[in-house]
Amino acid sequence: MPTNLSPKSTANAKVLPSAGTPGDVSDTLAYGIYNTDAFFSGAADQISYVHGKLGGNILDIELEAANVYKAYEESCLEYSYLLNTHQAKNVLSDMLGGATGSFDEDGEFSAYRSDTTIKPNLKFPRFTLAYSAHVASSVGAQARMAGHERVYSASFDVVVDQQDYDLQALIYSASLVAGSNFSASVGTNKVIIDKVYYKLPVYGWRFFGSGMSTSTTPQRYSSFGQYGSDSTFEIAPVWQQELYASAYENALKVRSSHYSYELRNNRLRVFPIPTTATNPETMWVNFRVQNEAYEEEADRKYGADGINNINSLPFPNIPYSNINSIGKHWIRRFCLALCKETLGQVRSKIGSVPIPGNDITLNGSALISEGQQEQEKLREELKTVFDELTYNKLAEGDQQLQASTEEVLKRVPHGIYTG
Repeated sequence: MPTNLSPKSTANAKVLPSAGTPGDVSDTLAYGIYNTDAFFSGAADQISYVHGKLGGNILDIELEAANVYKAYEESCLEYSYLLNTHQAKNVLSDMLGGATGSFDEDGEFSAYRSDTTIKPNLKFPRFTLAYSAHVASSVGAQARMAGHERVYSASFDVVVDQQDYDLQALIYSASLVAGSNFSASVGTNKVIIDKVYYKLPVYGWRFFGSGMSTSTTPQRYSSFGQYGSDSTFEIAPVWQQELYASAYENALKVRSSHYSYELRNNRLRVFPIPTTATNPETMWVNFRVQNEAYEEEADRKYGADGINNINSLPFPNIPYSNINSIGKHWIRRFCLALCKETLGQVRSKIGSVPIPGNDITLNGSALISEGQQEQEKLREELKTVFDELTYNKLAEGDQQLQASTEEVLKRVPHGIYTG
C-alpha cells in the first residue's frame, strides 16, 4: 500500500488563469492610459496567449491576471515610445519653432485630452525645411541679403567740424520720438549698422548722370526721350542687369562718394571732417536690432514655449485604435517577454522545492535572462525597421528605384515607326 507523501500536495495560491476577463482589466492597470474597450479585450486575450506559451496547461504559472494586464499596458507604451522617437527623427526639423503645449503626468498632450482629433504624431507633415530655412535666414541677415530680421532706416544731422557720432545713442533717441517705426524695437538692444550713406538733394536718378532734375519725372521711361533723342535701351538678361547694378553700387562706395568712415562699436568717424562747403546736411544709416537668442517673434515661437527638441514635440501616446496588426503582434511578443521576466522574479525567490528523495530546481534565473534578452531583441528589431523607414531612407529608396528603372529602360529596344 503506497505511503502518503508528506507534506501533502497543495495547489499554488496564485496561478494564472487560462483566460482573461475584459471587465477586470481597468482596475489593475498601473497608469490607466489605455482605457478603451478595444484595449481591455486585447489585454484579456493576452492571458490565453501567455498561458499557452508558458505551458500553463501542464504546469502552474505563478502569475496573476493583473501581472499580464500591466505587462500589456507597458508593451503598448514601449511601442508608442519607439514609434514616437522614430517619427521625431522624421519631423523635428520641420516643426522647430512651432507651438508646443503642456503635458500631464502620463505624458499626454493636454490638448489631446480634450480633443482626440489632435494627433500630431499620426499626421504627415508639410516639408517646409524649417530648420534649414531658419539658419539660412539668419546667415542671409548677416550678409544683408535676406533674412527674418527687419532692416530699419534712420538719419542724423551732420554738424560742421564734428567728425565723431555715437550712432547707438542717436538711434535710441530717435526711437523715443512718437511715430517712429522702430520705437518698440530698439530700447537697450544693440543695433547692427549695415550701411552709412547720404543723398544729394537735387539729383535724382543716379544711373543717368548727376545733372538730371527731379522736377520732372525721369523715372518714367516714356518721357526719357526728352533727355537724349539718340538714347537706346539694350535688352539684357536679369543676371546681367544684376551684375551691372552690383558693379555700380560698388563704384558709388569706392569712387563716387566724397566721404568714407570708420565704425567701431557703433561709434562713427567720418572722413574728411565735415565743412560748411562740402558737408551734406543729413546722413542716413540702415540698421538691424540685435535680438536675444530666445526672444519670441509674432509668427514663430523661438522662446521657451516653442518646439526646440524632441521633448517639446506635442506627441501623445499612440492611441490603441491606431496600432495596426504589425504593432499589435509586436506588443503581444513583448508582453510575453515581460511576463517571463516577472515569472522568473517570482520563481527566483525560492531556488528549489524539496520532494521525497530529491529537490526540484526552479528556472527563475533562466526565465529572467530569457525575458530580458527577448525584450532587447524585440526593441532592436523594431528600431531596425524604423531606421530603414525614415523619410530620408524612403527618398533614397525612390532614387535607387528610379536609377534602376532607367538602367532597365536603356536595354529595351525602341519601336520602329513607319508612315
